Amino acid sequence: MSSSTGPGSGLPVRMPRPRQSGRHRRPEPVSAPDGAPVLVLAVPGTPSAEARSLAEEVVSIARAELPGLHAVVAFTEGEGEEYPALQEVLTEVTAGRVESPDEPPAVVVPLLAGPDSVQLRGLRQAVLNSGSGAALTEVLGPHPLLAEAVHVRLSEAGLARADRARLFTVATAADGIILVTVGGEEAVQAAGITGMLLSARLAVPVLTAGLDTEGSVAAAARQLLESGSQQLALAPCLIGPEVPEGLLAAAAEEAGCAMAEPLGAYPSVGKLVLSAYTGHLGIQPQPASAH
Repeated sequence: MSSSTGPGSGLPVRMPRPRQSGRHRRPEPVSAPDGAPVLVLAVPGTPSAEARSLAEEVVSIARAELPGLHAVVAFTEGEGEEYPALQEVLTEVTAGRVESPDEPPAVVVPLLAGPDSVQLRGLRQAVLNSGSGAALTEVLGPHPLLAEAVHVRLSEAGLARADRARLFTVATAADGIILVTVGGEEAVQAAGITGMLLSARLAVPVLTAGLDTEGSVAAAARQLLESGSQQLALAPCLIGPEVPEGLLAAAAEEAGCAMAEPLGAYPSVGKLVLSAYTGHLGIQPQPASAH
């Protein structure tokens, strides 16, 4: 029987957990504001089931970081329901939305690690042709989180030492890295910044090269070998869908070295996509840091 002061002694009483204060207090979770613009993840390259799966995983990471986020996937070269084209998606997601002088109806984030001029030109044209008033963000890199992601892909392939926390060594670790990208000279220069960050992490020389520039990979390999490197590795500073099939394997064969996988849906990629989006809204989810 319950007393006038509460339940009987046989029933536990759930008390509210006191909120932590001071520097140990956990940050309050941030959610997407009501009516926030739609995040449209623009996937470059030829559409495929693999590219769609990768993009959906990246979007899932972004949603986990920002609950309530409305995000969709579109393809710059898409067609049909399976691979919806960017222009059509923008027209659909912005239909009926009330225009705001402060925010665009949608924010388009390119799934690109670097400034691929050809891809970005197509993206800008699609956004313009949609008449949606959507905003187009910058690409994801260069950024320290991309250097972290490249490092992890190299270690997964047995081509680099793992991070300091795990302290495991790899007998086959490369002593010279060719960091490759696509998109012309501007993309190579941007990847060079990520390359410097990667070199600092690995304590080995890193040179950048353009997969779409004839002789660029071979020249980088030759320069590394001449400077004393003996075991090279090819590391893509690329998400994946933007690379024509077979191009990475051909470059690794040209350089005579092993290759790491593209960045794919590494968690940092999803976080950088979200960061590009929130940059337009003035909201800041709990930031991630590169190790």
